[in-house]
Amino acid sequence: MSTGSEQFRVVHTPEEAVDQLAALYDQAVQALSAALRGYLRDRTRPSASQLALFRYPELRLVWDGDDPAPSSVRAWARLQVPGTYAATITHPQAFRGYLLEQLGPLTRDFKVRLEVGVSQQAIPYPYVVEQGDELAGSGVTAAELARVFPSTDLSATSDGVADGLLDWASSDPLPLALFDAARVDFSLRRLVHYTGTDWRHVQPWILLTNYHRYVDQFIRHGLDMLLGQSRFCRLVLPGNVVVERGMPEGEMQAVLDSVVWHKYQMPAYHLEAADGDGITLVNIGVGPSNAKNITDHLAVLRPHCWLMIGHCGGLRQSQTIGDYVLAHAYMRRDGILDRVLPPHIPLPALAEVQQALQEAAAEVTGDRGDALKARLRTGTVLTYDDRNWELRWAQERPLINLSRAVAVDMESGTIAAQGYRLRVPYGTLLCVSDKPLHSELKLPGAAGAFYERAVAQHLHIGIAALELLRSQVGSLHSRKLRSFDEPLFR
Repeated sequence: MSTGSEQFRVVHTPEEAVDQLAALYDQAVQALSAALRGYLRDRTRPSASQLALFRYPELRLVWDGDDPAPSSVRAWARLQVPGTYAATITHPQAFRGYLLEQLGPLTRDFKVRLEVGVSQQAIPYPYVVEQGDELAGSGVTAAELARVFPSTDLSATSDGVADGLLDWASSDPLPLALFDAARVDFSLRRLVHYTGTDWRHVQPWILLTNYHRYVDQFIRHGLDMLLGQSRFCRLVLPGNVVVERGMPEGEMQAVLDSVVWHKYQMPAYHLEAADGDGITLVNIGVGPSNAKNITDHLAVLRPHCWLMIGHCGGLRQSQTIGDYVLAHAYMRRDGILDRVLPPHIPLPALAEVQQALQEAAAEVTGDRGDALKARLRTGTVLTYDDRNWELRWAQERPLINLSRAVAVDMESGTIAAQGYRLRVPYGTLLCVSDKPLHSELKLPGAAGAFYERAVAQHLHIGIAALELLRSQVGSLHSRKLRSFDEPLFR
């Protein structure tokens, strides 16, 4: 993973570390891009010395363990084992705020040495090709380029650290972060493909939904924020279409009309704030496969929280269509994560998220006490991978009864499990759209009336919960999500 220590330079502050990482990364990307252009132009192959330049920068933190660890309730940036910690870094300038946030407490609380150098991990050439237009008409195939330039090596890309597969006792260096640079770049490219927007627009507060009607309400909310007094400055839509604060309302509408969201599998919408602390909504569609897919990739951006807001089937006679379900537990029958996170592993409810969702529901609905309890049910949410699970009701009934499940859907358990697995705070607030066990189905007329009445309120509860959580960022990254052996970065 690393070159010899003699090729690493000691830096004295987190800011200097990020500056040096950025300089090395830019140098590597420029060299690789220039070599690619040369090969496409006249088939000039890069020399061995050039190939040595096409590498990610690496950040190292060395701790001898002599100074006692200070008392702290912080879940991350905690040193316990002396040694060298390292991570390859991609796009250090874009991740500058995150890197400084991680390094700051470590350099303040411990006597550590920071080093920056060039790693042995090559930058795959596809990760410096911005649009793919560079290859068009060149007559060069991807297979040919892979024989000449570093290419993606998925056998060396994994979530082994996140999944607890690393042998910490024999690992040298120890991992500084959950993901290395190649794994991050892999997901950044997938985010662009699936969401239809540049990954740089993704905000740290994320709402995930399974119905497009939430998108309509999110866009309406975004326009209200831009036209009124708010902390938000722009709304970015699929295709990187931008609505800016200060645009005339008619121009905003014309921009919205130009969006072709259906070109993308899981379109994303970003309500950006000047301080980078905005909100992203992703319409992930239906099913646990989509839920795992998008969260695998969003996790590399290290968001502060993701919340599932979508529809569910109510399982109790006492529920009414339009009621809310706040998940306190999950029964996972989706099957998609069973190999890396078996379904018998409990997923803890995060107190800060639960309290924020309940308080947001009270604020938005205006209900408190028994009135809120009449509309907001807490309990277990059952997540299936089979949309027609009702056809197996006779077989499933005993398990549902034993679990005391109050709602059923196809995404929430997967999203919570991914948050637990990838150390991203998570929560779920669902809205009952039908009661399949009590003959209250989604009939066309009733469904339309329900959507008009309930979706806007539900979305605003999710947004209000994220706003409440913004003041709790430090405590939000719970120790419940950390195992015995953990990277230093959250």
